[in-house]
Amino acid sequence: MAKDFTSRSKDFSKWYNELVVKADLAQTSDVRGCMIIKPYGYSIWESMQAELDKQFKRTGHVNAYFPMLIPKSYLSKEADHVEGFAKECAVVTHYRLKNAEDGSGVVVDPDARLEEELIVRPTSETIIGAAFSRWVESYRDLPLLINQWANVMRWEMRPRLFLRTAEFLWQEGHTAHETKEEALKETRTIHMLYAEFLREHLAIPVIAGEKTEAERFPGADMTLTVEAMVQDKKAIQAGTSHYLGTNFSEAEDISFAGRDGTKQFAHTTSWGVSTRLIGTLIMAHSDDDGLILPPRVAPSQIIIIPVTPKEATRDAVVDACQALAKVLRLEVLFGNQPVRVHVDNRDIGGGVKKWEWVKKGAPIRIEIGPRDLESNKVCLQRRDRAPNEKEFIPKEDFIRNTSEILQEIHNNLLTKATELRDENITECTDMETFDTHWATDQPGWLMTPWSGSREQEEEISKKHKITIRCLPLDQQEKSPTACILTGETTSCRAIWGRSY
Repeated sequence: MAKDFTSRSKDFSKWYNELVVKADLAQTSDVRGCMIIKPYGYSIWESMQAELDKQFKRTGHVNAYFPMLIPKSYLSKEADHVEGFAKECAVVTHYRLKNAEDGSGVVVDPDARLEEELIVRPTSETIIGAAFSRWVESYRDLPLLINQWANVMRWEMRPRLFLRTAEFLWQEGHTAHETKEEALKETRTIHMLYAEFLREHLAIPVIAGEKTEAERFPGADMTLTVEAMVQDKKAIQAGTSHYLGTNFSEAEDISFAGRDGTKQFAHTTSWGVSTRLIGTLIMAHSDDDGLILPPRVAPSQIIIIPVTPKEATRDAVVDACQALAKVLRLEVLFGNQPVRVHVDNRDIGGGVKKWEWVKKGAPIRIEIGPRDLESNKVCLQRRDRAPNEKEFIPKEDFIRNTSEILQEIHNNLLTKATELRDENITECTDMETFDTHWATDQPGWLMTPWSGSREQEEEISKKHKITIRCLPLDQQEKSPTACILTGETTSCRAIWGRSY
């Protein structure tokens, strides 16, 4: 079958855009910068959502929902925060339309202007902080451990499906604590939860680290991040966890009577991941034949395709496929859940079906035809291998080994992504090599000793169109050496890279 996609090596951006549409994940909407997530793409998000929700609740968090519209005055209370989001805010100024006098349609009613403009939430720290201020009176009311699943809007000038859209879906956790130590523990707990989720469910290895002052979340005292490398060797910020200190609680008066009776301000955190994870997933694993999905988030982990060249054997083959699907659903667990099996019984050619499921990234494809009924075997094809590679195995062996095969597919994807990342992180200790590195196409990341100032970091970032992705947590105890820029002795290491 002819290739359906531009090659990644030829044009990675075009390949990505084609894949999102042709794998039936999403499409652009009539509103510039917004997207329609189609059922197949949304099912992937639902799998992520279900697992994360379970983990949040396991760590003591509960779900709530807060308004989408935020009074402008709320954002004005926190200067750093509003400065960080001011250029991305969508603003509601009126509350009514009316028919145009010339009959051309509807127009904004100039008499319906709001007394105070409302901001479509770019994030919810301010409005949730206002609620927390009403909920907290005593240290006995703490901690508050809240999560919400919601949409947000950040006016995006250069949209790309899943990666950068004006509206996107996410979860945002917001917590309030009695002490700094408790809040820092929360921040780090969620940080590691994200790292584990990406590794164990999305088969994506990440670098866990701290953002520099220049890259912190607006209004935060500390931002922890998990950074993923995708196949064009750019970075994606895959999840962040922020310690906000008392910055928002002082602005929103989240205060309480402490154990000694004095007024104190809560230490707050926020953290989140979004549908950007779907874009990360695509670019981390997929190939020139289409999407490749890790089994734990695939809408269907096993696709069974009846091969029916003759009408006389059609019913027997279809019945055998349905029977196998039933056995798999009842008897096989993967990740403590019944396997998700779909029998593709559409009246179209088997080759068309095969390539559709290759394109859509189903982890396992099973074909059963008349000869397979006679031999009691199945034809196994795996998405972590070449599309035309197949293996004929006894049906009972497949049933017995299904969960192990799915886990092996996950492991193979994780290993491949880890090798790509590790091969493309280079240690660098001199500015000449550093400057030369960024002149190449798909340069990968550099790790350098670093003690420069915020201004120096921003100057380098602007010069090479790069950023410090993070200060890796596992690299900060290395032997002191000279900063690549200042020459000062430092034990700090920074990872630099281009990003989405």
